[in-house]
Amino acid sequence: MADNKRIDHPTGTETVGHEWDGIEELNTPLPRWWLWTFYATVVFAIGYCVVYPTIPTANGAPGGKLNWSSRDELEKTLVARQTELKPIHAALAATDIAALPGKPELMSQAIAGGAAAFKVHCVQCHGSGAVGSKGYPNLNDDDWLWGGDLATLEKTIADGIRQPEHKATRFSQMPAFGRDGILQPAQVDDVTSYVRVLAKQERPSTSSARGGSLYSANCAVCHGPDGTGMRSQGAPNLTDGIWLYGGDRDTIRQTITNSRYGVMPAWNLHLDTVTIRMLAAYVHSLGGGEAAPAPTPAPADATAAAAPAEAANGGG
Repeated sequence: MADNKRIDHPTGTETVGHEWDGIEELNTPLPRWWLWTFYATVVFAIGYCVVYPTIPTANGAPGGKLNWSSRDELEKTLVARQTELKPIHAALAATDIAALPGKPELMSQAIAGGAAAFKVHCVQCHGSGAVGSKGYPNLNDDDWLWGGDLATLEKTIADGIRQPEHKATRFSQMPAFGRDGILQPAQVDDVTSYVRVLAKQERPSTSSARGGSLYSANCAVCHGPDGTGMRSQGAPNLTDGIWLYGGDRDTIRQTITNSRYGVMPAWNLHLDTVTIRMLAAYVHSLGGGEAAPAPTPAPADATAAAAPAEAANGGG
């Protein structure tokens, strides 16, 4: 092969003696600086493997001379963060949630913590922007099934909606008027017309007039005579054009026929009190939060305080 070496006249470089179909290879060694850099990286890699855990074995990766672990590093970071947050959590635990607006700095900390917890526990149903979807309430608007002040939001998050294993859960049940034979299909259509008139989505008609009588007999006890809802029953406002499942005729007819039965976890079975409080503060801050209701004066001979209000967001 050495006999095949020659000088390539266009470049003045010696060839290595290889030739494939008339193509020859020039003998152009790598620059010295590149070779020394490559050797240095090899030495560094060997040293790294000795110092840090890198090579897996049957019993797991060895600890290396420094005995360093990314898991240990994460644990230290989490412990340090928990230590930093401990005074804030203690202050939140000691502060009644209704008093938080009077402590702006603590309220700000609660909202920040609630935003983080919301991304972990709530976005699966309510969405990353809390705008909800069909069957899952939009938490940005000011339409609430049970109430939207801080205390009632906290209770709703803590006790959930329709959780049979939790006695304190929010619970309401609309009859399946069509499925259970309470109303005939034609009557369901009439009530549908009346509900859409309430929401200003249809003009009054003979059908809606018949539906008005049926509504008064079957629906007003929960939704109110004027259709504005009843928070004590978790019954939605039918007049505001905000719908949890939809306001078109087919969807309203389906709701009246088969009812709805949405659920939400009772988060106090899974989260601590402070996290629930922070979630309530965050949801309240999204734009639809309400002020605490004014206390109702008790009768002179009253012996017990009124029960706290209740809360949960949702459309009609």
